Order: sequence, then C-alpha cells, then structure tokens
Amino acid sequence: MKKIIAIVLMAIFCPKMQGQKDGYWDKNRAITQELVVSAGQRVVFKADDFPIGTTELVYRITLLDDNQQLASSLVSLLKSIPDPTGISQGSAGAVFLMSKISGEDKCKYAIFSTNELAAAYQKTGKTTQACFDQQSAVSKEAKRLSLAKSSCLRTIENGLYFGFQSSNWIMKQKIVLEIVPWIDYKLNSGWTLENRKTIINQCKTSALARKMANSDDFCICVEEKIQKKFKFQEFQKLLQIEQTKYYKDFGVICFEETGGSKALIDGYRASAAKFEKRADYSNAIAQYNLILADGKAVVSDYSALGYNLVLTKQFDKAIKYLKQGEDLDKTDLTIKLNLAHAYLLNNDFRSAKNIYKEFQGQNVSDTLSWVEKMNQDFELFKTTGLKSDDFDKIIKLLK
Repeated sequence: MKKIIAIVLMAIFCPKMQGQKDGYWDKNRAITQELVVSAGQRVVFKADDFPIGTTELVYRITLLDDNQQLASSLVSLLKSIPDPTGISQGSAGAVFLMSKISGEDKCKYAIFSTNELAAAYQKTGKTTQACFDQQSAVSKEAKRLSLAKSSCLRTIENGLYFGFQSSNWIMKQKIVLEIVPWIDYKLNSGWTLENRKTIINQCKTSALARKMANSDDFCICVEEKIQKKFKFQEFQKLLQIEQTKYYKDFGVICFEETGGSKALIDGYRASAAKFEKRADYSNAIAQYNLILADGKAVVSDYSALGYNLVLTKQFDKAIKYLKQGEDLDKTDLTIKLNLAHAYLLNNDFRSAKNIYKEFQGQNVSDTLSWVEKMNQDFELFKTTGLKSDDFDKIIKLLK
C-alpha cells in the first residue's frame, strides 16, 4: 500500500517540483502548537509572525490520546510537495498530509482574522464572522488556505486565530496544530503594488522627473533598480539622505537608458531655434547654456551658441566657446566661419582674415558655399546693429 501511495504522489507532485521557482515552504516559520482543551470548553491560539509574501498556508490538526505522538511532522511531509497547488490534487494528497494516528476525540474549530472576533468566539461560541468554519467535529484535519481563495490570508500580517471547541464533555483533549507557510519569492521582497507606487510617486517629485514632459518610463526604471537592490523594508529603513542619494544615482542612469536625456537636450535645441527665429538671442543663449551644463553639447551647439553671442556683442565669450567647439571637430567649417566673425567684430582683423582666406574655396554645407554664407551673415549683422567697415574689406579680399 505504501508503494502505491508513493507512486501516486510522485505522479502528482514531481512535475511541479521540476519547474518550481516561485517560492518555498518556510520550515523556519513553521508552527507546531500543542493545545489542551478542557471538557466542553473553547480555546483560541494566535498564529502570527508570518513572513511577508505568505500567499499559502497548510495546516494540520490532530487530536491525540495522552500517550500518543505524531508519527511525522507536517514540515517533513511537505518536503515532498513542490508547491501549494499540489496539496489539493486528489485524495492521495489529503491522505499524505493526514496524521498516521489520531485519538478517538473530536473537536470543532474555526479560524478568525482579528483578535476581537476570536475573543468573541471564545466567549459565545459564535462563528458567523469566521473566515473558515468547521462545524462537523473531526479527529484529524489537513487543509490549505490560499490568498486567492480565502479571506483568512488577506490580513495575515495581523495573524490568524484558531479557535477550538471540545466535543468531549467529560475529559480534556490534546490537540496538535501544525502550520507551514508558503512564501512567494517576489512578494517576500515586500514590493507590493502599493509599495511600488510609493517609489514611483516619490520619483516623480525629483528634479530630473520634473524636467521631462512624461516621466512614467523614467520613474518605472528607477523603481525597478531600487527593487532589484533592496527589499522594500530595507529601503524604508535607510536614512532619508541615503534614499535621496539612490534616487539621484539611479535617476542619472535611467535618464540615459529611457532616452530622457536625449529628449531633454532635443527640447532645449528646439526652444533655442524658436527664440532665434524671433531674434530673441538672449533666450536662445540660455537654452544652449543648459545643454552645456548637462555636458551634452556637440559641435553644432557650440557653433550656435557662439553665433548668438556674436549677435549680442559678447565677442570674448563667443571666441571662448567657438574655440572649444572647434576642438571637437577641426573639419567643421560653420564653427570656423563663426570664429572668423567673432575675431573680426572684436577688432582682430588679422586672425579673421587668415580664416576667411583659408576656407574661401570650400562649402560650409552641401549646397552653401563659404563666401555665400559669409555674405548672408554680414547682412544679418548689419540689420542687428553690428556694423563694421571691415565687412567690405573682407569681401574685396576674397574676390
């Protein structure tokens, strides 16, 4: 008979054992409690200290005569079951969990989710508000409670209250209650839906998030990195300054990974272009300065910034940034032309003349020649009040 049961159990449970990765039976938090119930009385036992992430419970109730002992513990039996769903699959699972011995006594029991309900039961025996009620007296029982199907586990952080009523009106009873929790790996980390929302909402108040039109992807990225490094309870125990540092460090990484950095810089460039069209060169300069401050400036940004500085008569600054941009790409002729303009308007005719003459036979773009662009710039300078007799000298020099 033992061989037959073993074969049946192997057939039921082994496939799940091979693929099981979602959680584990927590033998370290298993509860074994021996209760003595006086004749015809009721007793309540509080089962608590269940780990975060407890989604299943298996419990076994066994009534024993005075000298009897359990043949094997519930924990040892559950080692052969890979996950909670296996417990309810067929009669073999139920037989497997039952005590091999039990006394002749029987009891009724109920499970409550709060101390108040359990205390009321102990006084009155009423079970109308129990989350599980076994009204038929039993000498042994083995059941599974799951978060998905039982209200008992919905407030498990407050503990569960097992209430027993003796069916023996003459002698006391000895009841052994065993409970083993199933811990879901993901939920054990404490990252519930509400806790994840807490991190995301906090992220949305960060400086980087406020720079973005839509920070959802960015904040999800930050939340995932925090979740990977910490359990929720660990993160909550950090000092506020430490939490802020992780928000900032992960924020910098996620800003790049989610494209937030590129979108922000592109936004600055688009704004600068709008200001330039309205001849609002000061605000255009402010946008390019933001790009430089983020360390994302390319040659075209330095060139545009220098050009706008020339238009606002900030020649020394223009030369400074144009030379920095020139170092990034020695072949970019637009920035060289703008540098020549800055020298010319800053009364450095010799430096300007050398640059103008060196590249006069080339194009600054596919369709625009160096000389054509130079003449266009000179006309724009005149309309903005930048007048110089040297414009005509350079034009004659290049003819």
